Amino acid sequence: MAQTITIKGVTRIEGHAQITIELNDDGSVRDAQFHVTQFRGFESFVQGRPLPEMPGIMARICGICPVSHLMASSKACDDILAVELPPAAVKLRRIMNLAQLVQSHALSFFHLSSPDLIYGMDSNPASRNIFNLAASHPDFALDGIMLRKFGQEIIGLLGGKKIHPAWVVPGGVSAPLAAPHRDAILASIPEALERIGRGLDRFHAVQDNYPAEADAFANFPTMFAGLSNPDGTLEHYDGTLRFVDEHARLVAELSAPREYPQFIGEAVEDFTFLKFPYFLPRGYPGGIYRVGPLARLVIAERCGTPLADRELGLFRSRLGRAPQSSFHYHWARLIEILYGIEMIRRLLEEPDILSDHVRARARPNRFEGVGISEAPRGTLIHHYKIDRNGLMTWANMIIATGHNNLAMNRGVRQVAERFVDGRKLREGMLNRVEAVIRCFDPCLSCSTHALGTMPLRITLQGADGEVYDVLTRN
Repeated sequence: MAQTITIKGVTRIEGHAQITIELNDDGSVRDAQFHVTQFRGFESFVQGRPLPEMPGIMARICGICPVSHLMASSKACDDILAVELPPAAVKLRRIMNLAQLVQSHALSFFHLSSPDLIYGMDSNPASRNIFNLAASHPDFALDGIMLRKFGQEIIGLLGGKKIHPAWVVPGGVSAPLAAPHRDAILASIPEALERIGRGLDRFHAVQDNYPAEADAFANFPTMFAGLSNPDGTLEHYDGTLRFVDEHARLVAELSAPREYPQFIGEAVEDFTFLKFPYFLPRGYPGGIYRVGPLARLVIAERCGTPLADRELGLFRSRLGRAPQSSFHYHWARLIEILYGIEMIRRLLEEPDILSDHVRARARPNRFEGVGISEAPRGTLIHHYKIDRNGLMTWANMIIATGHNNLAMNRGVRQVAERFVDGRKLREGMLNRVEAVIRCFDPCLSCSTHALGTMPLRITLQGADGEVYDVLTRN
């Protein structure tokens, strides 16, 4: 009889999701779907709020990457104000955004994904976690913790607190950088570079242990999307939004953020609350594309900092100009940590970084604005409309995780077809189905705006309702 496997509570991701795998009578995989099970509501309850409140409200979408929403929201407000930001404000925003990227990528690799890579996909789930990692590889675990601390300390020094800082505001930032804070950050950079260097060494030592996973983890040709600088260097805060094909050839480029509705459509399906953005000219679902660290490295000609460019050269010598397997998000994430640390140092050494001119003030000069920036997981879009009193009438957000939704669903099916044998459940094969989602590092708190716990229960059930096998994990 046809059967369904339900992974109700995907583990080691940020937020809530489940996966269903439908099997044929012979136990082969017929279909697989990735379900985001909570409802998002920020677009509705911000209606009627004054525009200047938006960055502070939107930061509350997520406790993992509040800075990302601060940036996109503030840029949408900047667009409505029609102001030119002071140069020092732009640089300070960039520093905070990069600090967010470093700490978030460190969480993803060191804490959420590395147990799979260090212990193996088939290892005992009771030991395949950060707690055992801290016991068996304490130096490696500490490097991850300290890289997170590096990013969080910078956010705290700039914004006054590490979670939900209100420092990024429409028109710039609310306060300049103090010289002692600049010096403290600069002093911490050499140690941070050493720690990410060891993290890269560890990844290089284990990555070749997973050829089957690299071959099957969402490995198919798609477009890639992300911000890019005119000189081809890696970009996370500004630049233009580009779409490239599977060979890194330019397909389309926005000349202004408000053009995004000409290129991005949003579809919905009845099995998930997470929308399915797609490249509008190619239709749905043919307009599949990916965002995030792998996409950004495909789009960029180079990183623009010496250590990251050296690592990118190794990345491309091994994988080519545009690797298609989402397994390689892990390496791309580490390269971006390296780049982020180097770029923070470069920005802090700019002569005007301590300028006290950090905010442009104005009343709304438009009724509509769009802000686009790069979150750790990919391109983040905030789109706002206001009335004549400056009150919000409408908002739309396209979250980084949403852009990857088509690819994640297709990847889940690809991995299930490759590894799942419906005749007998094995924890390792189902862990691989979860692991392909961890490659994308989805932030479902961002995309669904919900909190809770994530127990795991996997049930193999026949069409007649008879339960054949059950695996549980707390």
